Amino acid sequence: MPDLKPLTLAPTAPFAALTGEPAPPLVRAHARRLREVYRSAGWPCQDVLEIELLAAGMLQRVAGPAGHETLRVTDAGVAWLAATLVRNRAALSAHEALVEQVACEMVRAGRITWRSLGLRAQLPPTSEGEPARWCMARPDVFSIRNTSVETYVDPIVHEIKVQRSDLLGDLRGPEKRAAYLDLGGECWYVLGCDAKGRSIGAPDEIPVECGVMVMESNRLVVARAAPRSARQQLPFAVWVALAKATPVAGLNEDEQGLLGESGQFDGAVGH
Repeated sequence: MPDLKPLTLAPTAPFAALTGEPAPPLVRAHARRLREVYRSAGWPCQDVLEIELLAAGMLQRVAGPAGHETLRVTDAGVAWLAATLVRNRAALSAHEALVEQVACEMVRAGRITWRSLGLRAQLPPTSEGEPARWCMARPDVFSIRNTSVETYVDPIVHEIKVQRSDLLGDLRGPEKRAAYLDLGGECWYVLGCDAKGRSIGAPDEIPVECGVMVMESNRLVVARAAPRSARQQLPFAVWVALAKATPVAGLNEDEQGLLGESGQFDGAVGH
């Protein structure tokens, strides 16, 4: 019987040692490709990204018994990926991390989800007889049902707060909240925790027209359900904005790391 054990080729010599020039900088696209190779069977793409990863010693070619080659992430590549993940997580602020967690949970619920999307909302007139006013609203998380029936889209807005001062300032401005309620069938406030792990607000501080979620042991818990408004259809201008924007694609390994094993909703949101 022939020996079918793959033959590992010698690692590529450092780029600088061969050329006398500094190696090309590795960027996010390189990290993404390296993760793809790590998760896959290692079939080569033979493109520029692969060449640069091979030259940097992050990938290694492995020759099979039939003469074909696959790719293997080297120990240096694994170490670089680990350092990249640490830097990525550290770069996310507490607000961004909580936005990511809520957005990922909406995707888990089967909803089409956007982050920090600029939408045109209608505000009530300042006095009777005057025309309605318009403003640009930017909810932290906006989602709709994945449906082809316009009346079933069920728009939901999530506003994320991780600092008490920001929450109190937001509660003093009813127009922002009115804009969210105009956009969504439901509006939720998601309250993070302070440095001591305490919630930055209590559910009874939030106006009754909004739902409340709080963080408990890294879990999102529904503290008060959001009343559903009459808004079940989206204006044409909102549809146009959604068509121009890119929704959250789904969970990737960086986001899963932020969520952790306990990053789940304790309660149903999104219906």
